[in-house]
Amino acid sequence: MAKNKFHDGPGPSQRQLRVGELIRRTLSEVLARGDVHDPDLNRMSITVGEVRTSPDLKIATAFVLPLGGKGQEDVIELLARNKGELRRMVGKKLNLKFSPDLRFRLDDTFDRLDDTRRMFSQDAVRRDLDE
Repeated sequence: MAKNKFHDGPGPSQRQLRVGELIRRTLSEVLARGDVHDPDLNRMSITVGEVRTSPDLKIATAFVLPLGGKGQEDVIELLARNKGELRRMVGKKLNLKFSPDLRFRLDDTFDRLDDTRRMFSQDAVRRDLDE
């Protein structure tokens, strides 16, 4: 089994999953409402697909994608520039003991889904699946 760089062991704990989902929802709401004091960030529609937390819950990595996939480099830069304010908002809304350090990565889930669909549509693969 390949080792995942976001956690060690078999997988995230229930607590990590629960806190990650709470952070995801909170970030989504904050970004959708335009609560951040950055007009450049507020002009973008951003999807927060997943948030993974470290085992000690001190680091949260949010996987994001701008609506339509345009401006991917800009969205990461804008979120990183505003991560202090976003961190304060998440900590305040969730009332966590420690507000996690937020990190942002592009969500490539949709690209991987497209690659998988292409792979399954190949004649050789379809032939193997039919057997």
